[in-house]
Amino acid sequence: MAENISSSSGSDSSFRIRRATAADRERLIPLINSAFSVETFMQGPRTDQERLAASMEKGVILLAEELAVEDLGVEGGNGRLLASIYTELRGARGYAGMLAVDPAHQRSGLGRRMMEAAEAHLRRHSCEAVDITVLSLRPELPPLYRKFGFVETGTEEFAYPHPIKDGQECHCVVMSKKLAR
Repeated sequence: MAENISSSSGSDSSFRIRRATAADRERLIPLINSAFSVETFMQGPRTDQERLAASMEKGVILLAEELAVEDLGVEGGNGRLLASIYTELRGARGYAGMLAVDPAHQRSGLGRRMMEAAEAHLRRHSCEAVDITVLSLRPELPPLYRKFGFVETGTEEFAYPHPIKDGQECHCVVMSKKLAR
């Protein structure tokens, strides 16, 4: 059963944020890879069937799905996917990552809405803080996440399943935020 997290109506569309199911994987892969296509320094796509399935076994992916007005009461759905975010419970801390917004909807506030939904999800599971990691080759992202209330707390070694092109140097910037009750 799909967990309906929230619904929103805007001037040009309505959407709901819900927990992704295995049936959503085929639609999530192109959304995620499209959103991360700016990462031209990576070899290969951001995700594929195997990696996404493993992520969904370890954590929860929330997705934003566009709905027609007549579909607002429908559970699950086939509406166009607008955004997604991965969440993982790690004791009293949660992790959020792989925030993907359809390029046509970037800079619309949807990324913020997805992060808020992820934080609410983690809060419901008793997390007191949320951590994210940002690739050092994406210097535009830390200022964006600072606006969401995150602060840099350290660095981690780059450990993705596919390498960086041309031997570029890359590490992960760890950012954290306390979750208010």
